[in-house]
Amino acid sequence: MTELERSGDISANLTFFDVAVALLLSFMLSLAIGWVYRYTHKGVSYSQSYVHTLVLMGTIVSLIMLVIGSNIARAFALVGALSIIRFRNAMKETRDVGFIFMVMAIGMAVGTRFFLLATFATVMLSAFTIALGKFNMFAKEVTERILRIRVPVDRDYDTAFEEPFRKYLEEYRLVSLETVRAGVLQEVVFSVSLKPGTRPSELLEAIRACNDNQKVTLVLGQEEVDL
Repeated sequence: MTELERSGDISANLTFFDVAVALLLSFMLSLAIGWVYRYTHKGVSYSQSYVHTLVLMGTIVSLIMLVIGSNIARAFALVGALSIIRFRNAMKETRDVGFIFMVMAIGMAVGTRFFLLATFATVMLSAFTIALGKFNMFAKEVTERILRIRVPVDRDYDTAFEEPFRKYLEEYRLVSLETVRAGVLQEVVFSVSLKPGTRPSELLEAIRACNDNQKVTLVLGQEEVDL
């Protein structure tokens, strides 16, 4: 028995066939997770490169686990080497972080040669994710909208739109105020709730009529838009 075998180093007993099987399986399972992400994604922030990153990450993590084996010194060396990597891209959706952890967990399971566990976990986690999206679990009806109005700096925004607000809105509150166009205009942002049966175009036309036809924007999906 060699020293490596006595130390329990898994990577010492790996063959190229073992590596190929692990990489291929992690790639296929990561592809399945990427498909689930694409199928369940909602909104306008879908990124193909992010899905490619998920697939590659799952495969690479399995390779890292094969390299580490049970060698503690090698594990610390890889942690030190990987710590120099910095990711500065902000996640557009919180669920994206969940998918990153998902492919990492699957890659770790495959890399430690728990093939059946990795496959079963992929199927179960994919089913859970699809069910959450299919049944629209924990959804909440959003009645508030974001209304942006540009007005001249010499105009009182508190009283300029009282009539259209009273006619078309159930409630409204000021969110922010800033100057634009080199201080010539000010942009006022309100959080508003439309009255039942009110069409957004009616509100916009009424506000423009009180505002010398300045720009007015009603954001209908503010959960996907940065203010």
